[in-house]
Amino acid sequence: MNNRLTLFKQWLDTSEIPFAFVTSTENVFHLSGFHSDPHERLLALAIFPHAEPILICPKMEAPEAKNAGWEYEIIGYTDIENPWEMIQKAVDGRNIRATKIAIEKEHLNVERYEKIQNHFDNPTLVSAEEKLRQLRMIKDEQELAIIREACKLADYAIEIGVNEIKEGKTEMDVLAAIEYELKRKGINEMAFSTMVLTGKNAASPHGTPGLTKIQKGDLVLFDLGVVYEGYCSDITRTVAYYDVNDKQKEIYDTVLQAQLAAIEASKPGALCKDLDLAARNYITAKGYGEYFTHRLGHGLGISVHEYPSLTSTNELPLQEGMVYTIEPGIYVPEIAGVRIEDDIYVTADGCEILTHYPKTLQIIK
Repeated sequence: MNNRLTLFKQWLDTSEIPFAFVTSTENVFHLSGFHSDPHERLLALAIFPHAEPILICPKMEAPEAKNAGWEYEIIGYTDIENPWEMIQKAVDGRNIRATKIAIEKEHLNVERYEKIQNHFDNPTLVSAEEKLRQLRMIKDEQELAIIREACKLADYAIEIGVNEIKEGKTEMDVLAAIEYELKRKGINEMAFSTMVLTGKNAASPHGTPGLTKIQKGDLVLFDLGVVYEGYCSDITRTVAYYDVNDKQKEIYDTVLQAQLAAIEASKPGALCKDLDLAARNYITAKGYGEYFTHRLGHGLGISVHEYPSLTSTNELPLQEGMVYTIEPGIYVPEIAGVRIEDDIYVTADGCEILTHYPKTLQIIK
């Protein structure tokens, strides 16, 4: 049994919870090694403190689950079968008194909530989220190795994008080139919608790429990540095309120094808020505080946004094994938008930067 599943079963035991029903694609993958997006169909793990777990998935995916290394019972159901009756029978067969069930409250929909209540005689439902977040927050060596590869591909994607910059090309032209070359390397999924934003568009932190053409004097912002073997990367770089004015350079330098200050603060025992404030206080001192409008960063792993959240109020201490982004930005409407983002791994005595595309201001000609 893998260590993640063992730790979760131990939590169920010490918490006196006889049954957990895990339903999100991400957490099923984390605990089982099997990644599936069954769309409207049910995907779940039934986990017990002292009995073997059960994977529930569409029958057509059962061979893939076995190939992914799942060694325990699989309830594979067809589109004309009722998986809930099959689950109830399997749980009853293990002599489990399902008086209390741990679920993902943020994920389970009302219809499935009602199915659980009906098939298990109105059990008390408790949240499994916090424990699952804790388990996913600390990466093991295998996870870290995969994330490193995802970060290498993110660096490569930025390189492609920068090389595509030409006057008259649109944001979508550059975006298409990035994703085309990644697909040629076997990457079939981005971690989120790729962003290529030029000129004034870059002043929108979550702008939408379109047919805006790149012009001389523009800052061009790239924000992208890939999914590699189930894990995400996330990188942002901002470059200048042909020319940069004093205001743009001042904003860029401010963001870069703020980001470096937050990276310097990244070490075990530091609080999440320490990192955010290291960057935020620097940006505020330079007169741009009102233009840094989001948190410093977020955890990274199976999901592109997971724990921890690097905000100015989060007092969670950093621990060895955490992976997160550091991505301060300044967004001045109608003037300029700059964000610089790296993926960070907390080591025993500091941190390792996992993304390596250069951060010194590049002027592309």
